[in-house]
Amino acid sequence: MSKLIFSLLSGLVFGLGLIVSGMSNPAKVLGFLDLAGAWDPSLALVMGGAIGVALPAFWLARRRTRSLLGDSMQLPASRRIDRRLLLGSLAFGAGWGIAGFCPGPALVSLLAGQPKAWIFVLAMLAGMAVFEVLERRNAPAPA
Repeated sequence: MSKLIFSLLSGLVFGLGLIVSGMSNPAKVLGFLDLAGAWDPSLALVMGGAIGVALPAFWLARRRTRSLLGDSMQLPASRRIDRRLLLGSLAFGAGWGIAGFCPGPALVSLLAGQPKAWIFVLAMLAGMAVFEVLERRNAPAPA
């Protein structure tokens, strides 16, 4: 039960941070991406703050075998830049640039009742489903 409560509290803090920073507002995000127009650098400051919090946390996490709640640590091990990573990054960036949402802020906006968020989240779920179908199709057959 404590893991569930901690997960809920973590999600609430994350969502609140997105709301307070304005990152759940697609216009704010699109303003950051508008380099040729009325560029809004505030998202860069939010990202810098997130990196400042994450770096020491990841440094500490690498030294542990178990999380504070007792689960095994599962940090990314691969440093390979391959076709899948590049294509996935391009798709993520294109969706972000078109809609002004990425997954976290989209969920916050969805719960806040923003109609555009519904379209984005449905498209995101459809993309996740297509990915799963392709992964299963390309998976090696069990021996």
